[in-house]
Amino acid sequence: MQVAVTRKKFTFSPDSSRVIARFLYVSDERSADIIRKVLVMSEKEVNIAMSQLLRGYSRRHRNISQIFEKHFARLAPIFEKIEVNEQDLSMPQKALIGSYFTMEYSIESAAFFNPSVVEHPDQSEIRSNEKRVIFSFRATGEGHISSVVFRTGTLDRNNNLSLEPVGKMLAEADKIIRNTYNKKSFQEKLEGMQDHGTVMSPVILDNLDEMQSPQNVIPAAIIDKHDELQDNENTVSAAFILDKLGDDFTYGELMKNLEIAIKDPDIKEDHLKIINHMMWLASSHYEIHFSIDSAISERVIFPVSATEQRGIEDARFVKFTDDNGDITYYATYTAFDGMAILPKLIKTTDFYNFKILPINGKIAQNKGMALFPRKINGKYVMLCRIDGVNNYIAYSDSINIWHEAKIIQQPKYPWELVQIGNAGSPIETEDGWLIITHAVGPMREYTLGASLYELENPEKEIGRLNSPLMVPNEVEREGYVPNVIYSCGSIIHNEDLIIPYAMSDHSSSYATVNLRELLDVLKASGNNGIK
Repeated sequence: MQVAVTRKKFTFSPDSSRVIARFLYVSDERSADIIRKVLVMSEKEVNIAMSQLLRGYSRRHRNISQIFEKHFARLAPIFEKIEVNEQDLSMPQKALIGSYFTMEYSIESAAFFNPSVVEHPDQSEIRSNEKRVIFSFRATGEGHISSVVFRTGTLDRNNNLSLEPVGKMLAEADKIIRNTYNKKSFQEKLEGMQDHGTVMSPVILDNLDEMQSPQNVIPAAIIDKHDELQDNENTVSAAFILDKLGDDFTYGELMKNLEIAIKDPDIKEDHLKIINHMMWLASSHYEIHFSIDSAISERVIFPVSATEQRGIEDARFVKFTDDNGDITYYATYTAFDGMAILPKLIKTTDFYNFKILPINGKIAQNKGMALFPRKINGKYVMLCRIDGVNNYIAYSDSINIWHEAKIIQQPKYPWELVQIGNAGSPIETEDGWLIITHAVGPMREYTLGASLYELENPEKEIGRLNSPLMVPNEVEREGYVPNVIYSCGSIIHNEDLIIPYAMSDHSSSYATVNLRELLDVLKASGNNGIK
């Protein structure tokens, strides 16, 4: 039996005019040459150049001169090398120099896709049958670097969306990368990386703002040995570093001990390899904070750490209610460094302040993890696809440490024989956990399906659609990656299921499904014993 799906005539499209100002670093020699050229300019020439810059860019960025000054500050090591005292420079000189180390990056010029939707924390000043919502998207720009962006709007009683104006003054967050780590969890993740043969890119990153500064030079010993170390598959103990640290340690304490170890002339290649792993892992924890005067559509979670230098992919946001009633918004996502993936977790309560941390444990090795919106029998619960083919369920006492998983769903029908996975976090209904799934079939066509599982035993399937809920239509199948519709999270409003979805990895839309009809069909489908 087919379930009726209403596709809304609403499109979220990529906008190439939405840009951020990124730090652009070239070699020490070229940087010094640029600085010298600015320093010989007269005061009049500097003022004219700055006036032209502000005329061209002040309306494209919030406080562009402050951005220039921030980027200037990151050049301190170069000034030391060329023996120039920064304090002797005027503010226009500093800003002008900073401008030569700044570039615009169009965050969504290529694609705007893989959305999820959650209730907005602020539900004030709306009608009783309306709901304010936040959509998250994977935005992709030049070089296929992905970031997380947001839109907010209100669903009316008919689930038509009124989108709030989209701001143009995009804001990257202030970053707090230094963190505190638990030794036991840190060591478990290191061992898991080695057990699963995690492969990493070099730690010098061509596209990452945090590493593109002479102030953040990774020891050359690690870089020089990188190619050799990739071929060394032996498991190496991290005790030579961790034994010197407390049960909890900071990023700074770790880096201090790593620098001491690297300077040892007798250091072994195996130790360099584990140092590389530790630096890679430590950089994956950070916090980001946005200015309170930024609109949510102007906030961009852009790659910060080494683990995600090539993209933050497919964030699955969910409104999580703790046992004490506290609300936290979590999102699982895939960090990609160009060679390896790392499942990670975003945590926020207000969408201004975010904490990012890796997901640890034996099963944290693949894409597509999705958190249940509450604990079940005192445990956190997660959907995952650890083998890339089947749907699994996992339980944990800690939200970011996951060790064991059980298979609950396998490909069964022709339209899903390649793989099946979740399309966002499960949704709690009176009849069970509603799980929207994605599936891959012939011609690598991605479709959406649905399944229903028991509330207190989410391993037990109540029912499953025997045909796709949604397939790409003639319009949706054309795009960056043809024949794909994909979702990262849905919600319920006014007796309807609201499904945001991407259209062939280019743009996005949303659809509605009558919840009662869908649940009745799922319950009637039963379970014929085949998962």
